[in-house]
Amino acid sequence: MKNTSRDVFPPQLKGKRVLLATESFGPVNGVSRTTLSLVEYLRENGVELAVVAPKYEGSQASLQAQTRKQNYQSNELRLSGYPLPYNPDLTVVYPFRLDEVYRQTFQPDIVYLASPASVGFQLLLQIRQLLRPPVVLLNFQTDLAAYSEILLPRPLALGAVWLLASVQGWLFRHKAVHTVFYPSSGIFSYLEQAGAPVDRLVKLGRGVDTQLFHPSRRDEAYRRQIAPNGEIILVCVCRIAPEKGFEFLAQVAARLVQVSLPFKMLIVGGNRNPAVEAQVRRLFDSVRDHVVFTGFQMGMDLARAYACGDLFLHCSITETFGLVVLEAMASGLPVIARDQGGPSDIVQDQRTGYLVPPSDLDTFVELVQRVSCDENLRTNLAAAARQYADETTWEKINRRVAWRIADAFDEHTRRQTTRRPILDIVGKGYRLIERLRLRVAVLFIWFMWMISVVPLIVHGSKIVPRALQMIRGVSTSK
Repeated sequence: MKNTSRDVFPPQLKGKRVLLATESFGPVNGVSRTTLSLVEYLRENGVELAVVAPKYEGSQASLQAQTRKQNYQSNELRLSGYPLPYNPDLTVVYPFRLDEVYRQTFQPDIVYLASPASVGFQLLLQIRQLLRPPVVLLNFQTDLAAYSEILLPRPLALGAVWLLASVQGWLFRHKAVHTVFYPSSGIFSYLEQAGAPVDRLVKLGRGVDTQLFHPSRRDEAYRRQIAPNGEIILVCVCRIAPEKGFEFLAQVAARLVQVSLPFKMLIVGGNRNPAVEAQVRRLFDSVRDHVVFTGFQMGMDLARAYACGDLFLHCSITETFGLVVLEAMASGLPVIARDQGGPSDIVQDQRTGYLVPPSDLDTFVELVQRVSCDENLRTNLAAAARQYADETTWEKINRRVAWRIADAFDEHTRRQTTRRPILDIVGKGYRLIERLRLRVAVLFIWFMWMISVVPLIVHGSKIVPRALQMIRGVSTSK
């Protein structure tokens, strides 16, 4: 195996059983698209894969629209839970038992956790109780602490951030966890402070479909529909939600109107909570003639939306990576982004776009003006952006993940072989203890549900209006 080229799929993974658990599999978001790409790659290369994910309304219809091969839906377990009030596409899964998951899928050789939260945390806690736990790899894709800081009132937010960091650090330190993938330098710092083992942290970006997202998707008829008077088209793609920086984007739009820049702002995305989407849209009431909301789009429609733009604006500061930034660059758009989170590691300042201090509205607006009015500058930035995206295909990213999984499995197998005689001697007695530990773990999960998740659900209807009120207050004050 040592002489095997890493430019191909690791042959030792073929036929292995991988249990892939994810918090989002089907909704239109970066985590879901990233996970779906890996699922397709592993199955195409002969891995026996079971997917465990939350149920959500419309899950099958959405998944069928994104899945390229119908048989990829086999061996999929959907867990019941409670949808979050401010984002119904995300579900907090009810407490479940590991043995029930295994019974409905299989006993895995490898466990892979994508963006662990209500599903991943429960699996990790129960895996810790096993006599011979499978090897675990996880991909830290969602900064729950950053969302908590924005969506919750300060006393509750501080408690939530502390609790999340404590739980994540404790779970990630377990010996079964071989690798923790992280997407950006900011997340590395967070994980290090949370107590995750630094020697197991591995940086992993995301890939992009450079054939789907391509400058050739530019549609002049669609451009005329959006900007009938030849205005510059500014594109923003993300879920319509308070934490995505829309208060900042609305202020940018208002300032651009003040300086008489002829522009149209194309905002692609939505939210299955109509009240949340309506409240965010109201932020743009004063500039509504310059803003076009398209709702959710994907596939060719999404690729066309990107390619028909002239400049991509990214105002969220909660992104662990920012897949939309990479898709925009693949589509030939320069990017102007606030310099925080994942985009800070993607955008090459002054080469593929610009990074702006998160609170510097003046500089952000000035750069939008400059790039919009300078066609040569915009062309050069766009070419460099596309060139950068060409080096970040899904094939390369997924192959890196596959080899890391293979290495983890090989190391785990060697360790298990050396320990097996001792475990066989104490096996029967220990299994009784193991079953007891698993039951205690499930009881602990129910306890955590009662003290943390239930209050969040009960007060969920208050969280969104409070967050939106905060947004409007910030906008008014500035």
